[in-house]
This record gives sequence, C-alpha cells and structure tokens, in this order.
Amino acid sequence: MQVSLVDKMGSDLTVVNAARVSFAKESEWDTITPSGKTPGLLQDKDERLIKYLATHEHWSPFAHCTLQFRIKAPVFVARQLVKHQVGLAWNEVSRRYVDDDPEFFIPDNWRLKAEDKKQGSSNEAIEFDVSELIGHACDTYDRMLEANIAPEMARMVLPQNMMTEWYWSGTLYAFARVCNLRCADDTQAETRVVADLIDELTEREFPISWKYLRNDKK
Repeated sequence: MQVSLVDKMGSDLTVVNAARVSFAKESEWDTITPSGKTPGLLQDKDERLIKYLATHEHWSPFAHCTLQFRIKAPVFVARQLVKHQVGLAWNEVSRRYVDDDPEFFIPDNWRLKAEDKKQGSSNEAIEFDVSELIGHACDTYDRMLEANIAPEMARMVLPQNMMTEWYWSGTLYAFARVCNLRCADDTQAETRVVADLIDELTEREFPISWKYLRNDKK
C-alpha cells in the first residue's frame, strides 16, 4: 500500500490568520529559515490560538488548509475510507476504462475472527492459500474481455483484494477526522496502514495544528 502527498495549500500560519481576520489582525512567522521558502516557527501566542481553536471545536480556520494525496490500496480498504465524505473529494481509477492486468493484495497470514466482537479480528492468524481463487477470477476476467464483454461488466468477477488507486483531496480538519477514527486500535489493520501514512505526511506539513487536532497527539 502506498500514500504520497501530491499537493497542499496553507500552513499552520494560514490557520492562525484565518482566525485572526475576525479581529482584522494578522500574524507572521516568528523566524524564517535562510532559504525563505520553508516556514519558520509560530509565535507562542499563535500556537496557543491553534490549541484553543482545536480544543473548543472552532473548525473553520482549519478548513482553509488543504491536502491532496494519491493512494494505492486494496478495494476493501478504499470502500471503508470512501465513507468519509464531508470536506473531501475522491477520484478513483475506473475499470470501465482500464482493463490491464489487476494487482492483488495478499497478506502474509489471515487473522482469525475475534470471539468477543461482532466484527473485527483477533491476534491469532493462520496461513491460507488463495492463489487458486485469484487465478480463477483473473482467467474468467480475461475470457470475458476476449468475448468482447464490456470491462464495466467483466470487472464484477474480480475480488475485493484487487488493488485500486485514487486521488483524495480535502481540508486539514477533514483529514484529522479521518485519522482520529481510522488510526484507532479498533480499525481494521489494513485500513490503519493507509491512515497512519496520511497521519505521518500531514504532521510534517502542519505540525502544530496536527498536534492539537489529532486526539492521540494532544
């Protein structure tokens, strides 16, 4: 699974000034690096403001910062993450138009069902060979394409562990909500891998805001 940051807009200072405009005020970086391109440090009062905004759930200043990711993960992971809609936009590879050989995610082992949960898995795992099943699905898919069946129909036989790719853009606050939910211990492990990568990349770009937006980093 892969997550890369394609683009971003704003900084911690953007959040500060989006809030301070209410009082017709504006802050500047406390220090600027020699290159003049990399943000310096926030003034102490500005970090306190960010903490106040996050703690008291004043979300709109954080919506003035955006991030765009390109993500590669199995279909079943994508279908869990696409449930997050508010403040986010999603465009995905479509097998209506793409009919190249599919790639599949196959774990090293398969977790057993948890006895005390209606959903989820335990820490116990076994080996299980699914290569025959995947091979049969791919053969069927290829034969359907050879029979001139439309790719939008043929894709129905491909399993959920097929890899897919998408662009995912959204506000800083929206991705904080994603990570607060999907980095949690009770999230499916494979989905948590993607969320953890988003978490790591976003923290690099917005270290102060992220510290106070993320539940487990405060």
